[in-house]
This record gives sequence, C-alpha cells and structure tokens, in this order.
Amino acid sequence: MIETSIKQFSELNTQELYDILQLRSEVFVVEQDCIYQDIDGKDQKALHVLGYKKGKLVAYTRIFKPGDYFNEASIGRVVVVENQRHHKYGYDIMKASVKTIENHYNTETILISAQVYLKRFYNNLGFYETGDTYLEDGIPHIKMKKS
Repeated sequence: MIETSIKQFSELNTQELYDILQLRSEVFVVEQDCIYQDIDGKDQKALHVLGYKKGKLVAYTRIFKPGDYFNEASIGRVVVVENQRHHKYGYDIMKASVKTIENHYNTETILISAQVYLKRFYNNLGFYETGDTYLEDGIPHIKMKKS
C-alpha cells in the first residue's frame, strides 16, 4: 500500500515538482521511447495525486475538474515506477484519484484517454471504452469512461 498526498500545483514544493517531472519523463519519454512535450501548461490547473512508499514517489496522477481537460472530470499522466508495478500501486493511485474527483468535484463521471494495452486495467476499475482507437503521440489510445 502507498501513502497518497493530494496537492494543487501552487502547493507543490520544488522537490515534489522535480520528482513528478522526473518520474513522468522516466516512464513516458524514456521507457516508452516517445518524444513528446510532457510539460504542457496544464499542470497548473490540475490536482496532483502523489503516491509514496517509504518517502519516495512511486506513483502519480493528475486530475482535472469537468471542463478543464474534457467536458467530464478526468485523470491523466497515470504512472508507476517500473520496478514497483508488481505491487499493483496503479490500482491504489487510481482509486485515490477517483475518490478525490468524487470528493472535490462532486461527480462520479470521469473520462480518460487510456493507452490501449492498459484497457483491462481500467476495466477492472470500472471504466469502459467509448469510441475507436486513435494515436496520441504515436501510441494507440482509447477514450474510457466511468460513471
């Protein structure tokens, strides 16, 4: 189990921000071999869900209120350190993110843009596919919704 912390962008200290950007770059750019602009100007609007194990950031998401990314509330940049995935921290960070949306935004409707290979993972969390597969930064994605 991980300990989670929820912060607005302005509440993040420089070490937390560095750790978030390092983790996102480590997985989305290096591991997935995908050159894209991770720093997209949207972090300032997001709530950041940080997952810690023994004081080290091992999981992360950012969440948006309805209208800030999609019409619905949304979760993005879902990431877990590669050598910690066998602990299933992805489920912990996603459950914390869903709960945060329900508590902060008073909605249970959430839309995500999921990498296709993670469809079953998101199905297990109550998300279902909506629409066709599309490429985002060269990686197959599909929109998925939870309501």
